[in-house]
Amino acid sequence: MKKHLIALALACAATLSMTPANAAEKLRIGTEGAYPPFNFVDTAGKLGGFDVDIGLALCAKMQVECEVVAQDWDGIIPGLVAKKYDMIIASMFITDERRKQVAFSDPYYLAAMTHVAAKGAGVTAFTNEALKGKVIGAQSGTTQAEYIAAVYPDAEIKLYPTQDEANLDMANGRLDMEVGDMLPMLDWVTKNNDGKCCELIGDPITDRKFVGDGVGIALRQDDNDLREKLNKALADIRADGTYKAINDKYFTIDVYTMK
Repeated sequence: MKKHLIALALACAATLSMTPANAAEKLRIGTEGAYPPFNFVDTAGKLGGFDVDIGLALCAKMQVECEVVAQDWDGIIPGLVAKKYDMIIASMFITDERRKQVAFSDPYYLAAMTHVAAKGAGVTAFTNEALKGKVIGAQSGTTQAEYIAAVYPDAEIKLYPTQDEANLDMANGRLDMEVGDMLPMLDWVTKNNDGKCCELIGDPITDRKFVGDGVGIALRQDDNDLREKLNKALADIRADGTYKAINDKYFTIDVYTMK
C-alpha cells in the first residue's frame, strides 16, 4: 500500500512538472480608456482600442489569460508599482525620466507629438516669444505637458485630466493651441465632428527628450522574465501578421515604422 501511495505521489508530481508554469497565470493590463483610437471605452462599456488589441494579442501569443483594467493617467505608474496590474499598455512614451520608475518592453510603435490649432489661426512660429500669452493646452502628467511647460514658459498653460477634455476646450475656442500625440490628434481632426474645427500645424515634434525611444509596455523594474516574454511575443505577432491586422483596423500607415 505504501509503495502504491509513493508511486501515486510521484506520478502527480511528474504531471505538475509537465504543466506549463504559465497555464494558471493571469495577468492584468492597465490602460487609460480615454485615449482613442489607442484606448477607449466603447458603447457597451468595454475597453477597446489599438493598445488593448495589441495587449490581448501578446497575451494570446504567450498563452496566458489577461484582464484589462482602466486607470486614470495621473495614477497609472503608481498603480503599476502598487501591483494593481502587471503591465501598462497605454501609449506610454519610453523616456529616461520614466525609466527611473519602471522598466519598458521593446517599442510596439513609434510616436511623435504635434501642435493643433483652429483652422486659419495663422500660427507660423513655434517659439516662446511668438506664443507669449497664448492659451496652450495638454493632458496633465504627459510628455506633451512637459513640452509646453519647457518650450512655452510665458504662455498660459492649461492642463486636463484627459485628452478628450483638452480637445473639447480646443473645439470650443478656449485654447489657442494644444499639443498632443500625433496619431490621436490626426484621428481627431479627420474623423471626429468636433475635430473638424482644427488642424495639425507645424512640423512633427520628435525631440527625444520628450518623445523618448518610441512607445513601450511599462513593467515593474524587477519583472525581467515578463519583459522578455513580451518582447518575444511582440516579435512573433509582427512576424505572423497579427500586428498588421490590428494596425490596419485603426490606421492607414504602419505605426511600428511610421511608413
